[in-house]
Amino acid sequence: MGEEKTKNDEMEQRLSDNENIKNNGEATLEENYHHHRIYLLSVIGEIEGHECLSSNTKTTKYEHVLPKLAEIEDADNIDGVMLLLNTVGGDIESGLAIAEMVASLSKPKVSLVLGGSHSIGIPLAVSTDYSFIVPTGTMVIHPVRMNGMVIGAPPTYEYFKQMQNRITGFIASHCRAKEDRLEKLMMNTTMMTKDLGTILVGEETVREGIINEVGGMKEALRKLHEMIETRKNGCQPSAS
Repeated sequence: MGEEKTKNDEMEQRLSDNENIKNNGEATLEENYHHHRIYLLSVIGEIEGHECLSSNTKTTKYEHVLPKLAEIEDADNIDGVMLLLNTVGGDIESGLAIAEMVASLSKPKVSLVLGGSHSIGIPLAVSTDYSFIVPTGTMVIHPVRMNGMVIGAPPTYEYFKQMQNRITGFIASHCRAKEDRLEKLMMNTTMMTKDLGTILVGEETVREGIINEVGGMKEALRKLHEMIETRKNGCQPSAS
């Protein structure tokens, strides 16, 4: 009877995990020889904010992510967080809210940029304790943009500047890149034919001091396991 209950519990857990992967791109990694329990969180597509996007748009909804991050912080059985990123950006306020919350987590955390982490995806990529990007991964740094009609008045431009300062300030405080360099990359006029900004690929993001290292899932998981072990042994994790 006890064995049957255990099997049923395991089956229910697997079904629940599969549902989380299907609905939210989330999973728990625990079948490893380190015996660490890692929460895998994905930010995919466009980051949806206070307005719902069309049903055929792949989105990450911040109202789903924020409660999950709170749950992760409060959970004794979660040892670390792996953040997977493949996003075109999206709502600035929502993206910064997620980035601030990730940065505030006490659990060891590592990010991995896959296809790309553009625009407001950059603060998300640097919000963890250590960051990776695959060799072909890209990051697009550009000025703040607004949809719809914008009033061309000095207060509007001042608001844009404040928003950009918030973004560059957050990025600079969580990586090796400096604010003035980030602003130059944002306002670059030589790379995009009809727009401002800079496209960085793989190793270029490391040279600019935004991402820590080029690598894939193997390297990212290895680093996260090391950080978890360091924390469990009572030492401060290394960001090198």
